[in-house]
Amino acid sequence: MKIRIVFIISVILLITAAVQGLESEQILVITNGDIKASLQLAQYYCKVRNVPRKNVLTVRLGEKLIDEISRDDYEEKIAEPVRKKLLDPELYHIRCLVTTYGVPFKVGKRGQLKGHEEKLKQLKELLEQIKKENNDNEAEQKEAERKITLLELEINRIEGKETNASVDSELSMVLCGNYELYRWQANELRSNILRGSSNMLMVSRLDGPSFEIAKGLIDKAVSAEKKGLVGNIYIDRGYSELKKDIEIFEQFDRSLSQTALMFKTEGKKAIEESSAELFGPNDCPLTAVYCGWYSLKKYIDAFDFVNGAIGIHISSLEAVNLRDADSSQWCPAMLRDGVAVTIGAVAEPYLHTFPEPKVFFRYLLDSLCIAEAYYYTKPYNSWQLMLLGDPLYKPFKKPQN
Repeated sequence: MKIRIVFIISVILLITAAVQGLESEQILVITNGDIKASLQLAQYYCKVRNVPRKNVLTVRLGEKLIDEISRDDYEEKIAEPVRKKLLDPELYHIRCLVTTYGVPFKVGKRGQLKGHEEKLKQLKELLEQIKKENNDNEAEQKEAERKITLLELEINRIEGKETNASVDSELSMVLCGNYELYRWQANELRSNILRGSSNMLMVSRLDGPSFEIAKGLIDKAVSAEKKGLVGNIYIDRGYSELKKDIEIFEQFDRSLSQTALMFKTEGKKAIEESSAELFGPNDCPLTAVYCGWYSLKKYIDAFDFVNGAIGIHISSLEAVNLRDADSSQWCPAMLRDGVAVTIGAVAEPYLHTFPEPKVFFRYLLDSLCIAEAYYYTKPYNSWQLMLLGDPLYKPFKKPQN
């Protein structure tokens, strides 16, 4: 009877937490204690957002600002200290991690699986054999292609290919025990009704081409919440015109179009570019929201971003050089030009792993914070994407009565 009562109380607490939304007490800030700017940023964030001092984890990652950490060093110097910190009974309620400027944002791949040497040899021999076969008809050719694809996937898994990730996406699973490091893992927060009963964590990053830009993500979010995010919505679809009859591209184009309609229904000025062309230089004054595609690693300075603006460019490799102030990739360039929130990939993510725009922005319009909107819509963790911005930021927060 007592066990049942405890279980019921736990469920009620989880539902209550989900309804109330993410709060400052539920955040753990991760900072590199060897870099002064990282410590300053963590302290500033805690001060501005009233995050308790005990909710800061200082890790030692060296004085040099590095983008990538090896898989072994990630496990030893970041993941294990996070797990240990979260064992503190006073931090049982943590739901979101915040990584800061100074903490690497890419983690390298794992090595080849041990004990699979003979199997790997056999798979490669079989692959070469199938490739050399002559197939007389279309059905045989398709079957051969299917077998080749499956064999290549298994070979890649054993060798450790596509096991690199963003540090933040890997950290979202830091409490999930042993899981396979190959490509991605399903994001349980996306489909979990209780939102809080999964071991997975939300993770957001305060980072960018400079310390000042990273710090500005906090200031812009707080300022926009006080004054309201006011400006135009720019939606750039039409890329599927170049990818005829590929359903996933058509799906995202439809979602972008529905996003524009959704903002219009909410009484906001939404401008939609529906051709295969992109918004051109200076086409987008007073930009509160930009979401579109596709100009790979070639930022187009079309936007005059207002305070608190959100800029999301759906493209493959837009956060690889996040801290390069001269990069033409969309994430560092938009951060440099003033956005408060963006999403980007540190390696090829594949289109189906991006949050669907219509659903992501619907959550924001319903007054959820950016961390919740992102994790309730992104399909996968332990993969390439990362969220940049103050996780508590509610760009469309409803006024309190």
